[in-house]
Amino acid sequence: MAALETKQLIIDVDCGTDDAQAIMMALAAPNVSVLAITCVGGNTPLENVCKNVLRVLNVCNRLDVPVYRGVSTSILGDRLHASDFHGEDGLGDVPDPNAPGLEYMQQGHAVDIMIKLVTEYEGQVSLVATGPLTNLAMAVRMDPSFPSKLKNLFIMGGNMESRGNTTACGEFNFLADPEGAYVVLNDFHCPTYIATWEHTCRCKLPWEWYDEWVNSGTEKADFIKSIYAHSLQYSRSEKEVKGMVSGSGFVSCDSYAMAAAIDESTVTSFIECAVSVETSGKYTRGMMVMDMIDFLNKQNKAFVLNGCDMEKFKMLMLAALQ
Repeated sequence: MAALETKQLIIDVDCGTDDAQAIMMALAAPNVSVLAITCVGGNTPLENVCKNVLRVLNVCNRLDVPVYRGVSTSILGDRLHASDFHGEDGLGDVPDPNAPGLEYMQQGHAVDIMIKLVTEYEGQVSLVATGPLTNLAMAVRMDPSFPSKLKNLFIMGGNMESRGNTTACGEFNFLADPEGAYVVLNDFHCPTYIATWEHTCRCKLPWEWYDEWVNSGTEKADFIKSIYAHSLQYSRSEKEVKGMVSGSGFVSCDSYAMAAAIDESTVTSFIECAVSVETSGKYTRGMMVMDMIDFLNKQNKAFVLNGCDMEKFKMLMLAALQ
């Protein structure tokens, strides 16, 4: 068999539980080289995000991967956290006496590092964004050529049916910085793949599969089981998580965007259309707009994921915890 092409990734995260799982998926993939992990405030404040990424890397014995601090608030300076779901620390409030300290963080700002790496590896880098898009918006404002140097962009965020999980029409990542999301969806002309809230909900894994997955006895499985315990008290209950689609099941939202970045054949269908973000609506602020009739007259179209090869996805999830 021909050797798999090595994929160069930059992973931009607001490290909650599903970001942690997505990072572990990337680190386990034999065809992936993680150039850097950049941190943005979101699920939890920025300092927690940095600590959480280091915890994940420590569990994976990969503290060699460089981690950088990014922007702590949205472009407008607002802060929206998800501590009710992810825990106050973003990883389920599970004490970790072996957690590495912030001295493992690299010097330099995440946005500067993004621009530097994408310039150095022009046309080779896939950027995977699993949090608010603030760092990416700042990068294109600092260097308008930044998107054209990317190979492609994979985003977890937004929605395709105005179904929210934080407000009536707002998915968390886009709602946390609608202006940042607006800049990215309008100024990034590289191939862009979006795993929306509805897409991830439709690709749930059965709870029976989840139980077998986290009880495999590895250190990584024990880690995932422990950090997910807090959020699963909501999502495993009879009352469904806000905005959930198609019944109960396990959803690691960010892992769907990561799976697409690692192996694009996990994507079985998509909707190709121009997209934008509502920034001012009373009820719709942060909602992703899908322009199905070319009303916006935009040349750059996004690929909104609409189907997943679940067997391939499961294999990537399994590999992450081995």
